[in-house]
Amino acid sequence: MNQGFKKIVHIVMTLSLVLGLTALQAEEEALKRLEPIRTDSPRETMQSFMEAMNDYKTGTEQGIPDKEARIQDAIRTLDLSEIPAVTREEKGREAAMLLKEVMDRVIVMDYDRIPAEDDENPLPNRWRLAGTEIIILQQKDGERSGEYLFSAATVERSREFYEKVRDLPYLDGSGGGAAYKDPWMDQYIPSWAQKNVLGILTWQWIGLAIVILLGLIIRTIVKFSVGKLVILVSKSETKWDDKLIDALRGPTGFAIATLFWYFSLKYLRFDGGVLTFFNVIIQILFSVNFIWLAYRLTGVATEYMTALASKTESTLDDQLVPLLSRTLKIFVVVFGILVTIQNLGINVMSVLAGLGIGGLAFALAAKDAVANFFGSLMILFDKPFQAGEWIKVGEAEGTVEEIGFRSTRIRTFYNSLISIPNADLMNAKIDNMGRREFRRLLLKLGVTYDTGPDKLEGFLEGIKNIIKANPHTRKDYYHVVFHEYGPDSLIIMVYVFFKVPDWSSELVERQNLMLEIYRLAQSMGVEFAFPTQTLHVETFPEKKAYRIPQEKAVQDIKNIAAEYGPGGSQAKPSGQGIFVPPHTE
Repeated sequence: MNQGFKKIVHIVMTLSLVLGLTALQAEEEALKRLEPIRTDSPRETMQSFMEAMNDYKTGTEQGIPDKEARIQDAIRTLDLSEIPAVTREEKGREAAMLLKEVMDRVIVMDYDRIPAEDDENPLPNRWRLAGTEIIILQQKDGERSGEYLFSAATVERSREFYEKVRDLPYLDGSGGGAAYKDPWMDQYIPSWAQKNVLGILTWQWIGLAIVILLGLIIRTIVKFSVGKLVILVSKSETKWDDKLIDALRGPTGFAIATLFWYFSLKYLRFDGGVLTFFNVIIQILFSVNFIWLAYRLTGVATEYMTALASKTESTLDDQLVPLLSRTLKIFVVVFGILVTIQNLGINVMSVLAGLGIGGLAFALAAKDAVANFFGSLMILFDKPFQAGEWIKVGEAEGTVEEIGFRSTRIRTFYNSLISIPNADLMNAKIDNMGRREFRRLLLKLGVTYDTGPDKLEGFLEGIKNIIKANPHTRKDYYHVVFHEYGPDSLIIMVYVFFKVPDWSSELVERQNLMLEIYRLAQSMGVEFAFPTQTLHVETFPEKKAYRIPQEKAVQDIKNIAAEYGPGGSQAKPSGQGIFVPPHTE
């Protein structure tokens, strides 16, 4: 019994030990795979690179995927910061293989002669492989600051180094290269097409022309296809899907063409400054297309908001929509430019921070702009006037055409356009003629002196009745009076108000009232006076003098005057009773 129990305990302990070792080995294997590439010194960087590339060659020759993947560790020792993202992976693989091919042909690596971490001697910032221009540099900034990597210039010139030594054999004791094979293009492209013309090979010029042409064809096809889609959606009940797809037509075709050009770069095998140049061009095209697309979508959104605002009773949203539209368009352009700058490798935050140095000067320069902006907000929320209303501001008078960020535009009645800064409008006296409930008409009619008093009083009553009959006149407050004796006419004052919505309606109703008065005058035989002079000849040879003797004339005048006094037969201080003043009714 004891022996059996001991065997069971022994088996359990053995299994536990085996399982423990297996778990420990698995843990060590996992940690080994996550172990970072050693780049803390030029020696560690070179060792990491050579070991990874030797494993890569073995994996390639024997078909071992894990070892083939070791080329990624070698790529980690290269500074690829200046290689465009679209070709970074391919250029990194190519540069790693070419550098391995070069070094195995020119030197057998002795790691003891490469600087390493040492308490006595500080590490250099730069180390060069003897007899070559292969350089390992310490990184000064970025996420890999402090690490030693093969320099960007070394990576860029890797093919140049390879072309110089490709006919040399591998040295004994080296790794025997990296199983590198020249691209099929170098094997099949004729020699005439591999001549360098302005820094680019002839076949690359031809390929570039073909790629550009194909991109334009793709753009045309996509634009045509989207146009057909617009025709299909136009049959729907709403119009906004039509406008949205129409806004996408141009930018969509251009975007797909740009993507085609972007992925074509790696097949054209540009490198160095040429690759950087074309990469910058494509990034700018991407950004321009993004800004163009967003700008057109902003226009569709503005139309939609305008349609919504037109359905509400408030006029505030009608004024906010144009202002919001400009804000969105400015934001799209500014944001697009910032994205473009960031994509080109320029730190936007540092640029914006640099603007803070001249912040005070900028603030002073932008003082008027800020004042105008707050002026526009005051107009929108205080609402002293709105677009479409007739206002007077100082010497400016006309219809408000547009309220902008900086200024308000007024269309005058002689069709010129006046722009007034909104900051000035904040403190100006604004006479809003469009907000009048009633619009005044003041007429002074001159009738001839031969108009009898009864007829004149009847004429006044007729004008009063015309005002009462007009549906657009104010009935509770108006005046029709014999106002004064003019130098050549009897002056009648007509003072009346119209209740009409706008100036055009006011003009029409003024005309209607005056035409009625004109017809009344013709019906009653009242004649309007105009400036005249009368020459009176007192006597002719065959005619007696017109003048009455002075004594008799004075007495007659006194009698007549007395008749118009209190209790006189001609005294009618309230008129003949024909005309009733409107305010007494």
